[in-house]
Amino acid sequence: MYLADHTWPELGDALSPGSVALVPLGSTEQHGPHLPLATDHLIAEGLATAAADRSDAFRTPTINVGVSPHHRQFPGTMWVDPPEFRDYVESFARNLSYHGIDRVVFVNAHGGNVQHLREVGRRLHEDEVAYAVEWMWDESIPELVDELFERNGPHAGPKETAMVTHLAPELVREDRLEDARDGGLVDLEDADTMVHGARTFYDAVDNSPNGAFGDPTDVTPEKSERLFEAATDQLVQLAEWIGDRDDEELFPEPRVEREETRG
Repeated sequence: MYLADHTWPELGDALSPGSVALVPLGSTEQHGPHLPLATDHLIAEGLATAAADRSDAFRTPTINVGVSPHHRQFPGTMWVDPPEFRDYVESFARNLSYHGIDRVVFVNAHGGNVQHLREVGRRLHEDEVAYAVEWMWDESIPELVDELFERNGPHAGPKETAMVTHLAPELVREDRLEDARDGGLVDLEDADTMVHGARTFYDAVDNSPNGAFGDPTDVTPEKSERLFEAATDQLVQLAEWIGDRDDEELFPEPRVEREETRG
């Protein structure tokens, strides 16, 4: 169910403690010469929509702009600073809890959001407002990603190309796939920005002139569908698992008291 499609009387009858919300989050940032800036939020919204259709979870509107200053050199990239992003997402989740939704899955498709979403989840958990977890789609199916693609790339590579191919094939610039590969960085091991164990880079452009990583030419519609369905299944199972848990299993344990001295 998509919350925004319903009226308040309909939702008043549906929402209750124990309800699970799927909050799609992504970014609006460069994804090489072949994918749209919308890539991450398209993926997050597509997965959350499919999972909500196949479970009792509610999908919320999508948070389209994330923490992306490391892509700022590429025209069109948008970002918010980490403190403001964390505060916004936390406020968003607290709003959901006000309406009875105390279990949240941050359906995330942008690596730059990860640590901040986990911090928000910790805050909400500590205050016993909501149980909120960050879920990154490709981390739910790492074996399949490795099986399907020889050179994955962490950004604008075959796995993201496959997901957009499945969700919005008209937005993939197929005539630029080879350009993305040849003008980007195919293998991270070839980067010269790790020096004596230190990361000497801060921005994507420091490693990839065109912003792409991996080999996106290794994508087919069949692989794309398989990847999307596998990730959706993992999200459905996660939402069901969280929905089935008792409060005592999700919220903080009480303070440990001093053990009695045995004489």
